[in-house]
Amino acid sequence: MRYAYMVFLLFFIFGISGCSSKSIEKPQETALLQEKTLAQDEEFDDEFLQEFEDEMEVEEIYDPFNSYNRMMTRFNDGLFEYVLIPVAKGYKLVVHQEIRESVDNFFHNLYYPSRVVNNLLQGKFSNASEETGRFIINSTIGILGLFDVAKKKFNLNEHDEDFGQTLGFYGVGSGPHIVLPLLGPSNLRDTLSMYPDSFLNPIDYTEREWYTLSDTLEEYIALRTYEQLNSTSLNINEYEKLKKDAVDLYPYLRDIYEQYREKQIRE
Repeated sequence: MRYAYMVFLLFFIFGISGCSSKSIEKPQETALLQEKTLAQDEEFDDEFLQEFEDEMEVEEIYDPFNSYNRMMTRFNDGLFEYVLIPVAKGYKLVVHQEIRESVDNFFHNLYYPSRVVNNLLQGKFSNASEETGRFIINSTIGILGLFDVAKKKFNLNEHDEDFGQTLGFYGVGSGPHIVLPLLGPSNLRDTLSMYPDSFLNPIDYTEREWYTLSDTLEEYIALRTYEQLNSTSLNINEYEKLKKDAVDLYPYLRDIYEQYREKQIRE
């Protein structure tokens, strides 16, 4: 009996000590759980605030032509889905990718005057110098811009700028959002800026003192259509990926465009 009593007593003592150690550890575990929960709550609050701020930025887009813009988005979407993409897929099948890339390089090289002038207007002289170097190299060694030798061999980067970015650089607001037929999302500032940029466009059909590639409206439309067709064939899945992520196509495209333009202006 004595040994049984001693064994029972030892179990009782160790049981109490075990319980006491658990009672000591429990508040520590509780404190850790509370800290973890607070951290998660703070992270959730930060994410919520960020989403709220993003929504506030989207809501600030001035959109008085919403009904028209939605209608034009549906029109452009149908034209793109049922005309441009099928034709671009057929074009892609018969024209090798390297040829299509050269065509894209050729058109991009043609728009050098607009890029260099707008870089100069914004005081980006280093970018303008790099653009000039690219134009000289690609127009000569690159055979009229068909090959981007300046990028591949000399590591000269392009600096796309237009008059809309120049106005934005000097603080001119975007104005109301506008969806243009065939051309897609734009805004008042960028739409009006297309006119001064057209004076530096070598494809433009209006009378110039210098040579242009098109002399009539029909030739101009044909060239621009072919340029768009070729560009679409190189990026044929991008629009479909955009649409897949969109709950409502019009505001989705509108917000992407406005945010992208603001990013371009800041750069």
